[in-house]
Amino acid sequence: MKSVLPLILLTVMMPACTDRLEPPPEHGVRADGTLDFVQGDSTVIHSITIEIADTEVARQRGLMNRRGMDLDEGMLFIFQAPDSLSFWMRNTAMPLDIIFVGENLSIVNIARRTRPLSDDFIRAAAPAQYVVEVRGGVTERYGITEHASIRWRRNNS
Repeated sequence: MKSVLPLILLTVMMPACTDRLEPPPEHGVRADGTLDFVQGDSTVIHSITIEIADTEVARQRGLMNRRGMDLDEGMLFIFQAPDSLSFWMRNTAMPLDIIFVGENLSIVNIARRTRPLSDDFIRAAAPAQYVVEVRGGVTERYGITEHASIRWRRNNS
């Protein structure tokens, strides 16, 4: 039994180890990559710097407790497979546009200017594998609609 205990402790600690160790910024996002919103003909509508939330801890934390974000910043949530996703605005003091994206990188639906600090669920209209959060009003300002898609890339670490 003694030889099993270290393995169990390591397994329990692994998810926390895969999350980034530095705390999130109070304003803006950590520059983990870039994301383009694109038209059907591949014309770029708008590009943003993204913080990537690809672990359970990072997805749960999201943009909570941030004081603001620039128009060219956002967060990309990555899930393992398409699902009926829902988000809320608990501990998020700024309005956001929440963009649900399918596994093919096409935008499924957009919840515009969400209500800050709300526990109301904001749901994807169809299964989504990615979610992009940007400052409230960005999708309207740049003409990002359900007819667009995304492409993204991680910065080299």
